[in-house]
Amino acid sequence: MFASDMSLPNMLYGRVLKSAHSHARVKAMDVAGAEAMGAVTLTPDEVPDVVYCPRLVSIPEATYRDWRVLTDKPRYVGEPIGAVAAESEEEAQRALEAVEVEYEVLGASFDALDAMRPEAEAIHERIYLEDDLLDVESNVGCALDITEGDPKALEDADVVIERTYRTNRRYHNQLEPKSVLVRPEPDGGVSIWSTTQTIHNTRLLIHDIYGIPVGKIRVYKVALGGSFGSSIHVNPVVNIAVGLALKSGRPVKMSYTREEDIRDHCSYQMIFKLKLGANRDGKLAGGRLEAYLDIGAHQIQAYPLLGCVVGWWVSLYKLPYVEYTGKAVYTNKVPSCAFRGYGNPQITWVVETMMDELAGELGVDPLDFRLNNYIGEGDLFWGQGPSVKSIIRSCGVEEILTKGAEMVDWYNRPKAGAQTGRFRRGWGVGRGYHTSSAGAPVPSSIVDFGGAMLKMNEDGTFDYVSALMDHGCGTQDAHVKIVAEELCVPVEKVNIIKADTGTTIYDVCTHASRGVYSGGGAALKVAGKVKTQIREFAGRILDAYPHAVRIRYDEEGDRTVVYAEGIEGREVTYREVAETARHKNWGTVSALESYRQPSCPPHFTGYFIEVEVDTWTGKVKPLRVVAGADIGTVINPLLAAGQVHGGMAQGWSMSLLEDTPYDPETGDLVNGGSIANYKVPTSNDLLDLDDFTVFFADTYEPTGPFGAKGLGEGALNPVAGTVANAIQDALGVRFFELPITPIKVLEALREKEG
Repeated sequence: MFASDMSLPNMLYGRVLKSAHSHARVKAMDVAGAEAMGAVTLTPDEVPDVVYCPRLVSIPEATYRDWRVLTDKPRYVGEPIGAVAAESEEEAQRALEAVEVEYEVLGASFDALDAMRPEAEAIHERIYLEDDLLDVESNVGCALDITEGDPKALEDADVVIERTYRTNRRYHNQLEPKSVLVRPEPDGGVSIWSTTQTIHNTRLLIHDIYGIPVGKIRVYKVALGGSFGSSIHVNPVVNIAVGLALKSGRPVKMSYTREEDIRDHCSYQMIFKLKLGANRDGKLAGGRLEAYLDIGAHQIQAYPLLGCVVGWWVSLYKLPYVEYTGKAVYTNKVPSCAFRGYGNPQITWVVETMMDELAGELGVDPLDFRLNNYIGEGDLFWGQGPSVKSIIRSCGVEEILTKGAEMVDWYNRPKAGAQTGRFRRGWGVGRGYHTSSAGAPVPSSIVDFGGAMLKMNEDGTFDYVSALMDHGCGTQDAHVKIVAEELCVPVEKVNIIKADTGTTIYDVCTHASRGVYSGGGAALKVAGKVKTQIREFAGRILDAYPHAVRIRYDEEGDRTVVYAEGIEGREVTYREVAETARHKNWGTVSALESYRQPSCPPHFTGYFIEVEVDTWTGKVKPLRVVAGADIGTVINPLLAAGQVHGGMAQGWSMSLLEDTPYDPETGDLVNGGSIANYKVPTSNDLLDLDDFTVFFADTYEPTGPFGAKGLGEGALNPVAGTVANAIQDALGVRFFELPITPIKVLEALREKEG
């Protein structure tokens, strides 16, 4: 059951009134026609005038606020300015169309660099940071500058390359559009079923906006139909539906159409100016990076992302000198939010293509150049930015690159750019990483802890409760395996319990590839505590010291046995432990753990991709993929391989297909919001399994549950750089803008070959 599947008696259907202009003031709104139809209406002056940020993952000192539930100054086409609710979706739509709005249209900017020009219209005059009201200059919402090392290292480098890159702006295209069902409760509270990656942060934001006591807000876990980061923040539809439910006194259900969803969120477009230097000994000398992030009309997580971008950059390869300037820039476009990798795929594309270019200038193989400079075990890495630093304790980079090279016979590949004719083939290599959670050995600006509860039932089975959301990738499945492994029981004897904010302890959200590493870490902690209690209770029954009690699974009898080591026949089953504890009033075997991991270890990935380019049409086709991943102990092997396949598919699409360009005349998407005109690859565009090989490095992460790390985002991050390098290898042409469409390929070939 997804949020869009749910219904309640006496329920109304809600629809959002969205701005028709990219930047305007609402001079008048007439809702009389809608109300005459019997609809409940909601206008900006009927919701609390609270300015908020929908993402509650950072501490207040790092959270800029510029959102309202409904606004009378919309800043992008599709921004909510009102809402209606009626007895059916059809009646709600008719009521929506009966609302009359008078606008004063304002100037708009659709490019980050254009928005910073002095003559550009201000998108926000002032925004909040904690209690301070800050002036916004040149449409720059926030900025970050960092310098480390001696600048002479870069100035004196033997080879220096400087390039400007521009990424695309992708729509998440997750299976489930944003939906919510809200029920007002007799005690003044609300119950919520919504599309979300964070039930507890949803509760906290509703409390902040509407002033409802936290304990009177219940947010229930429902299945999540994919997300890719689009629901780390609390979706606007949730806050609006709560307002309609409170006003009407009835349950309200609201689900976006796909056309509304594509105007609700997207990835960050980034413009990079990168300068890298290297010496003849094959070592990097340093780098200078300017990053301009197109954040759209509102900030969701811009300031933390500025830190992440520099963190992703400096943690790929060793740079003696680092200079970074990052700016988050407002534009009159859909607000940008996290998209699988949180800026990592963008900067990794840039770095990996420039590493190839530098290797060419130095006359060394690009694979050897990477092996000579990568950051690995024992090195300091920045994780999710300068406030999240730790030492790498496990690293499979060398195994990934050397084993992958052997599998594709890398060093005997055809010479780059030597082909002629219509169809040309090329090989590309790329590597990357992502963090497993946002934990750190010291306090940071990121909130990153979760929790779990586990209890033993009277028949010797177990109930596991967690607020951590599973996106459909098997995260909770992995938790069950971890608990079962620790307690020596089959996985079917560990039950996942449906949960809500009233029955779970706080979990920040499922992000940063933390599901197995951080959430699984909490699961292992509670399983360990329960195991200790079982030993204590069994020790009483067996008249043995708890430290001498051992546990084993009796497969023939399908039971777990607790026994006193060295004493034959002195044993008891889990069921007998639970029953005895109940009969003797010892209590229930149970445990609760609120846990933050002490690190955010990188999981590493590497790709070798062969492509074929049709020089008549400009189309690029994948021929073979070999992908290696270092994720420590592999908890779910099939699902882990599936993550790599999914990462490749999204990376391929990022490289060649996806974008959401805007029409400056209308201020709307060029494709009109039509999902039929938003191109992503189908199964026909990708590879058969025979041509796609996935292998895992043999590593063990000492801070992870049973040695495990994450994978979800790292599976995507290096793909675009690898694909771009393969295309360059085939054509002898390098591209500096994504996506690399057929038209761009043909234009580049025409310029190169006439």
